[in-house]
Amino acid sequence: MNETKIKAVVLTVSDSRAEATDVSGATLVKLLIGSGAEIVEKIIVSDDYETLRQTLLDLTEREAVNLIVTSGGTGFAPRDNTPEATRSVIEREAQGLAEAMRFETAKKTPTAILSRAVCGIRNSTLIINLPGSPKGVVECFEVIKPVLPHAINLLAGKTKH
Repeated sequence: MNETKIKAVVLTVSDSRAEATDVSGATLVKLLIGSGAEIVEKIIVSDDYETLRQTLLDLTEREAVNLIVTSGGTGFAPRDNTPEATRSVIEREAQGLAEAMRFETAKKTPTAILSRAVCGIRNSTLIINLPGSPKGVVECFEVIKPVLPHAINLLAGKTKH
C-alpha cells in the first residue's frame, strides 16, 4: 500500500518570537523534512487563545494539510493557551501521543512532566502540541516520529493491515 505523504504545517506559538528567532520552529521544519514530510507552511502566531484557535480551525479546513505540529504554549505560564485552543478544535483526542512524549522525555528532562500538550484529530488532520524549546522539540519528535506515517495513513482511510 502506498503511504500518504505527510503535508505539515509548523505553527510556533509565541508572543516574543519572530522568524529570525524561531529556533524551535526551524528545528521542527528540519526534523519533519528529514522524516520525509512536505512543509506546506511555517507560521508564527501569538499566544492569544482566539487567534490560535482560529488559526487551527482554518488550517484543519485545508485539504493540503494533514499534520499540524505546534511548538510552544504548553506550560504553566498564564499565556500558555495551546492545549486549550487545541482541545477546543479537535474532534477526537490522541492521548497516547502526548502520554508517550511526556513519559519518554521525562527520563531525560524531569520537567517534561509539566507539559500540558494535547494531541488530536480534526477532520483528517492530526494536531500535535510540542514544547517551545528546541531541545524539547527534538526529544518529543523522536518519540512520535516512528508512528507518524501510520497515523497519517489511517487518517487518509488506509486502514488495511
